[in-house]
Amino acid sequence: MKNYVFSSESVGEGHPDKVADYISDSVLDACLEQDKSSRVACETLVKSNCVVIAGEITTKAKLDYEKIVRNAIREIGYVNDDDVFHADKVFITNLLTKQSPDIAQGVDARRARGKQGAEQGAGDQGIMFGYATNETPEYMPAAIMFAHRILTELAFQRKNKGPKWLRPDCKSQVAVEYKDGKPARIENVVISTQHSADVEHDEIEHYMVEKIIKKVLPKELIDSKTQFLINPTGKFVVGGPQGDSGLTGRKIIVDTYGGYGRHGGGAFSGKDPSKVDRSAAYMCRWVAKNIVAAGLAERCELQVAYAIGYPHPLSIAIDTFGTGKVSEDALIKAVKKVFSFKPADIIKQLGLLAPIYRKTTNYGHFTKAVLPWEKTDKVQDLKKAVKSAK
Repeated sequence: MKNYVFSSESVGEGHPDKVADYISDSVLDACLEQDKSSRVACETLVKSNCVVIAGEITTKAKLDYEKIVRNAIREIGYVNDDDVFHADKVFITNLLTKQSPDIAQGVDARRARGKQGAEQGAGDQGIMFGYATNETPEYMPAAIMFAHRILTELAFQRKNKGPKWLRPDCKSQVAVEYKDGKPARIENVVISTQHSADVEHDEIEHYMVEKIIKKVLPKELIDSKTQFLINPTGKFVVGGPQGDSGLTGRKIIVDTYGGYGRHGGGAFSGKDPSKVDRSAAYMCRWVAKNIVAAGLAERCELQVAYAIGYPHPLSIAIDTFGTGKVSEDALIKAVKKVFSFKPADIIKQLGLLAPIYRKTTNYGHFTKAVLPWEKTDKVQDLKKAVKSAK
């Protein structure tokens, strides 16, 4: 399609699913701060005034899980007296156990009976995707990028002397009209933001349009026909885990490309980098972004596949959707020359044993320049490798 409308959504850090993600990533970072060899798979459930953490963790770190959970909730902003879900008042249930020894022997860099070799293997089987496009400065699809910008600004204002009626739970959605395959205008914008009971809808609507939307979205893409839908139910006082349960890993499309790029199905938050669901998805994004930044394609998607315990990728595929400046065969040869997709090498190349994961949780895992997989540091190497691959 050349002419079409595409929508993507984002959710704020106070959304119940993101509360769960942030708690899980806070536990992961706390483990890595003390023990870089930690194996972490932490899932979180939040509902009403209860938090349940469960999963498998093997670490030498000595952790106060209750403190970690409460600090995470406090950082999000659930500290108002009218919140049922409150950092200092939630009840916490800890169901964490150690990692299965059967999984550990496959991932560990050591020999084991039935294992093919002594190298570190993938933490699970599966397929992972990475995507990049040149339609925004962040090399992200426009709709998801615009949705993230809205909520990033909304969170900033809530935490920095914005209206006192703002509360942590919120969602945004942006529809972008494409003409000849390029973003041409914004069709509509949806914002649902939790608020205190003492504010009128008209005030919320005016603030969202004038102080948020028009501040962060490209002015040239907003016209007289652009529709703004602000708190379309008319009221959003009951929110967060009081209004809905939240689970780790339930916002995988928000975390990635807003539905524009494909997704292998594996969630990110709460998982250490031995889990290729997370690390290989970051790797694929890094490679795709460098390909587009190098001018070798306008759009690029990578897919990689793994088997649990096996140290090599089972397949690597590249699709440039007809925008490639060289053949996809040449790109694959160049990529294999410049990058290593072995799980241990991914961790080393991207420095994934550092406690960086709370920075990833909110507003997309592929939008922040400080994250190592967002660097375009392999552009020249790719260009040289493509020349030799022709």
